[in-house]
Amino acid sequence: MNSQLFYKIDPFKSSRLVLLFFTLLIGGLHPLYSQEKESYVVVLDAGHGGKDPGKVGYKGLKEKDIALDIVLSLGALLEKEPHIKVLYTRKNDVFIDLWERGRIANKADADLFVSVHCNAHHTQAYGAESWVLGTHANRQNLEVAKSENSVILLEDNYQQHYKGYDPNSPGSFIGITMLQEEYLDQSIELAGIIQQQFTAALKRRDRGVKQAGFVVLHQTYMPSVLIETGFITHKKEGLYLNSTKGKKQLAKAIYQGVKKYIDRLRINTVDTEIVSKPSVEKPTTKKPESKLLFRVQIAAGSRKLATEPYNFKGLENIERVKAGTVYRYYFGKSDHYAGITKFHKTAKSKGYTSSFVVAFREGKRVPLDQVLEK
Repeated sequence: MNSQLFYKIDPFKSSRLVLLFFTLLIGGLHPLYSQEKESYVVVLDAGHGGKDPGKVGYKGLKEKDIALDIVLSLGALLEKEPHIKVLYTRKNDVFIDLWERGRIANKADADLFVSVHCNAHHTQAYGAESWVLGTHANRQNLEVAKSENSVILLEDNYQQHYKGYDPNSPGSFIGITMLQEEYLDQSIELAGIIQQQFTAALKRRDRGVKQAGFVVLHQTYMPSVLIETGFITHKKEGLYLNSTKGKKQLAKAIYQGVKKYIDRLRINTVDTEIVSKPSVEKPTTKKPESKLLFRVQIAAGSRKLATEPYNFKGLENIERVKAGTVYRYYFGKSDHYAGITKFHKTAKSKGYTSSFVVAFREGKRVPLDQVLEK
């Protein structure tokens, strides 16, 4: 693992990071969010600030001002919840380095990181979208990430804080999702819930949940989302974003999404649906399998895809599992670890380089490291 990926973070300042690091070394997963907690720490991050105005839109609207107002309103709502503790990366118009934003969340051992932004485009594009850390599906996603990440060039000594990282180079994004992979499913689920609130409650245009290599998300070691609340370059939407009504409505929608996500964790409810091709043993209404099984997770997302080879680079016998609003896609099945490694090798050869092995017992996912220890 390239030490440059750690940037400014001290691994001994976050117990969760230490646990994650050693778990990833042996390829395992751990259920950090499967048990009820007394308090959930949510870090709210208002994008940009100070000498960095962010996007500048219709009639000179500045992203940094709108993002801060939304975050402060959002925080006020979350602070009323007895089981939620709120921290802020900034509460006024100051410039905060990207690595410092992540350090604040990691030092607090936060459970969620929510970064609020506004979008911009040379056309009259409009609508809300939420982003999680991931590789770039297309050039457009890459450009969005490069735009947000370019703020590091305003930071003092950025060459030292982000050694080996060039915000304008696609090669700098390769591998940055490795340490966040543990939380990708949770991040996608949270982003999906927030998008549902935008579209159902506010009737905003849904631009979906997307993945890209945002540095501010890479710096955090917990489920993290970056929300583009709308386009300040769109005449109508820009005025809405800058209005008191608009900012309060957006804050309330994000609040409802975060609360719904945490409530789901607290009661530990998971809506599971497994779909497989007929040639594969179908765990439908049968009693959960009692033996230990290994699978290879090749993808996860909010989209429900047909489990056909054309959707998965030619791979056959794909299983789709629904957990909350997230669909996980598995390739291969074996009751021996040595057997599943062959499927894992095949998945990687097809381009699923970030795929990983997961274990199930009694039909429930269990930490791989505990299984291998036994």
